[in-house]
Amino acid sequence: MTRVRRLVRLAVATELRVYGGLVRLLGRRPDVPHGAEPLRYVGAVSVLLWAFTVVSAVELVALHLVIPWHAVRVGADVLGVWGVVWCLGFTGCHYVYPHLATDDGLRLRAQRREPALVVPWEAIDAVRTRERSLDSGGAVQVDDRTASIAVGKRTSLDLVLRRPLAVVVGDVTHEVDEVRVYVDDPRDVAARVRLQIAGGAPPRS
Repeated sequence: MTRVRRLVRLAVATELRVYGGLVRLLGRRPDVPHGAEPLRYVGAVSVLLWAFTVVSAVELVALHLVIPWHAVRVGADVLGVWGVVWCLGFTGCHYVYPHLATDDGLRLRAQRREPALVVPWEAIDAVRTRERSLDSGGAVQVDDRTASIAVGKRTSLDLVLRRPLAVVVGDVTHEVDEVRVYVDDPRDVAARVRLQIAGGAPPRS
C-alpha cells in the first residue's frame, strides 16, 4: 500500500505541475526569480514537443468526426482534450522552468519548479562543453559519481566539482564529483560560469 500511495502522490504532483506549466506558458510568466538569469534547455526537444501537441489536436478532431456513436464520441472528446492540455502543459514546463544562474550558484531544473540539483559557485572547479548521449532513463541520472540532468537523452555542459555534492534521485542519496547538464547555448553558459568562478560579477539578465 505504501508503494501505491507513493505512486498516487507522484501522479497527482505530476498533473498539478503540468497544469501549472500550462498556466505559466499561456500567461507568459516563466518562473525566474528577481536577480536570477534563466538558462534555457528546450532547444533539444522543442520540435518534438510541439509535434506531439499538434498531432494530439489533429487526432482529437479526427476521432470526433469519424466516431458515429454519440456516447463514445463524447468520451473520446474528453480524453482528447485532456491529452492536448497535458501535452501543452508538459511542453510549457520546458519553457517556464529553466535552469537558473543566481548569486549563490546554479539551480538546475528538470521541467519543474524545484531544482533537481543546486551547485554553488565555489563548488565548481572547471567547466567544459561537450555533447553527450545518455541511455534511456529519467531526466536525472547518477552513474559512477556523475549526475546527469538530460534533455532528450542529451547533455551539453560538464561541471567538474571541487568537492562532492549530494544528489537525491527517488529516495536514494548519491555523492557526485561531476554534473552534466543540457543547456541550449553551452559555450555562452560555460563562459559565464568561468567568469563567475574566477571572481567575476554574478551573471544577470
